[in-house]
Amino acid sequence: MEFEKTLIKLNQQFANKEEAIRYCGQLLTDGGYVNPDYIDAMVRRDQELSVYMGNFIAIPHGTEDAKKEVLKSGITVVQVPKGVNFGTEDDKQVATVLFGIAGIGDEHLEMIQKISIFCADVDNVVKLADAQSEEEVIRLLNSVA
Repeated sequence: MEFEKTLIKLNQQFANKEEAIRYCGQLLTDGGYVNPDYIDAMVRRDQELSVYMGNFIAIPHGTEDAKKEVLKSGITVVQVPKGVNFGTEDDKQVATVLFGIAGIGDEHLEMIQKISIFCADVDNVVKLADAQSEEEVIRLLNSVA
């Protein structure tokens, strides 16, 4: 799994989870990884089943029928120091690191698995949330991937 510096964004802030998901999707679109329709599929995916994974991470990705919109596999890493709530007002599920993914075939499953293993240790998530450069994010993620 390759991490591109241009797909890593530090110190972002979002009003709500939809804005955060659309931002991840736009990064993938701008990078030539997906067609623009994939962004709406990412929002739909979260509406069907939350993309919040626990341990302060969310993994926005498209629905199964949106696979046709994926041009090449890619992953964004977006740091949100103040967090964004992926839950409800009563049941907050705050994510400080977002991994926007698009995968050809079943590659997205491999991406989710690697991210989940890395982020199972909340200390790794804290290190990502505190990273000061794109290079540091890449180094952290490659230390286990």
